[in-house]
Amino acid sequence: MKTRHVRAVAVFGLVLITLTGARGSGGGSCSGSGSSSSSHGSGSDSGSSSTSGGSDYNGSDTDSSGSGSSSGGSSGGGSVAGAGSGSDRAAMRDIRIDSCQLDDTGKKLVARVTVTNDGSLDYDYDFTVQFKGDLGDSVATATARVDDFAVKASASRTTEASTAYTGGGDGSEYKKCVVSRAGRTMS
Repeated sequence: MKTRHVRAVAVFGLVLITLTGARGSGGGSCSGSGSSSSSHGSGSDSGSSSTSGGSDYNGSDTDSSGSGSSSGGSSGGGSVAGAGSGSDRAAMRDIRIDSCQLDDTGKKLVARVTVTNDGSLDYDYDFTVQFKGDLGDSVATATARVDDFAVKASASRTTEASTAYTGGGDGSEYKKCVVSRAGRTMS
């Protein structure tokens, strides 16, 4: 009888610990979750940088030069930044938007993007950039996609993500651009 009692108490204790989690490490609680928003170092085809974090750009920049390749997109909906698997989150940390603007022709929205691969493996990156207005503005989100952008281990590369500008003005209604989805695969 005593052995059963001890066993029942042990099982109850294990279930209690499992259900409540390790509160000090953020397990089982609603607080302590979030994401970082610092940035990588920059450069085109250069060595690695040291910090990780965000993938958005808010502001204006007049430098429209760049290297790399891009693929167009279309106006459309959005998705939650940072969602997905561990590999997707790692890809998000590797991507930084340097500038976001209308090109000199007035026909394309262009985001200049730096991808920094701090790892020891070569990766191909796929990511989506969304051009947005301020919260509450009636600006349609424009989307540009970049696929199979190769970045060697311990290196950085810069590219442009662009999509057609369908507005009638100077593009100033687009206040920011964000990386909404990202993934990477070994080259």
